Amino acid sequence: MGDLERLSDLLVEFYEKLSSWEQAVVRDTPITLPQMHTLEILGQHPPLRMKELAAKMGVTTGTLTVNVDRLEKLGLVARIPHETDRRSILVGLTEQGRVLFQEHHAHHLNLAHKLNSALPAGEALCLQAMLKKLNQAL
Repeated sequence: MGDLERLSDLLVEFYEKLSSWEQAVVRDTPITLPQMHTLEILGQHPPLRMKELAAKMGVTTGTLTVNVDRLEKLGLVARIPHETDRRSILVGLTEQGRVLFQEHHAHHLNLAHKLNSALPAGEALCLQAMLKKLNQAL
């Protein structure tokens, strides 16, 4: 087996484990994984225009509109008129949405701690640097 084959296998295995972990975390919430990803992005940014949010999620604005509509009905996000551009609508978390985001974010921090603890300090720092480079490459 060549190096690229081995890397491919490891990436697939890690992706499957991470996906399984994410599904387990949202299983007891009233929302889907894509909806939780929306809350994650909004929880880390000030209210965003729909176009900005769609770009950060890697989805179309049409797909995002359906997602935001459902989150709004659940009282987790709110559409906010833009202060200076009357044509733009911002999307932000409600208080209830912020609580759900913080709960989910705590799970992410626990996972990061678990992964970080599995590595010596130097390797943990290397992992962070490599992930940053890989995220920029995608």
